[in-house]
Amino acid sequence: MTSTHHIGELNVGRLIAPTDDPRVAEFMGALDRINGLGKRMPGFVWMMEGSGEPGTGNTETAIGGDAQFVSNLTVWEDVQSLENFVFNTVHKQFYDRRQEWFEIMGKQHFVMWFVEKGHKPTLDEALERLAYKDTHGDSDHAFGWSYLTQATLFKTKSCRPIAAE
Repeated sequence: MTSTHHIGELNVGRLIAPTDDPRVAEFMGALDRINGLGKRMPGFVWMMEGSGEPGTGNTETAIGGDAQFVSNLTVWEDVQSLENFVFNTVHKQFYDRRQEWFEIMGKQHFVMWFVEKGHKPTLDEALERLAYKDTHGDSDHAFGWSYLTQATLFKTKSCRPIAAE
């Protein structure tokens, strides 16, 4: 990564139930708190409006017209800042419990890539990166944690492989 780039990340999941269902109430109730924490973290750059919220009524976050899909699209100064938020804050408690609220997805659901400073990626752009990684594997165009040598926390703090990247 150069001094002209940041790290973009997309994480996609599908809730096990509609947003007003008690089975996902704890997750839905924590969204503002977790997103707010992320926005205050050192190294945070930008978050897509509605990140982490199901795509109902927000065309920016909608995926395939399915109201139970949740997409989180953010930009960070560097991978260490993103790792710190994901694995060293209260976010980790929700990350570890994701199987309680989200379906297990058969395809990749997490991707990172280098973003030029000042660029705010669209959901379509991020989904293209995810599809590229799913088809071609890790590359400079799209990658997961293990592709970056400076990423270390995922090795000891990520969840079980079935729910991880």
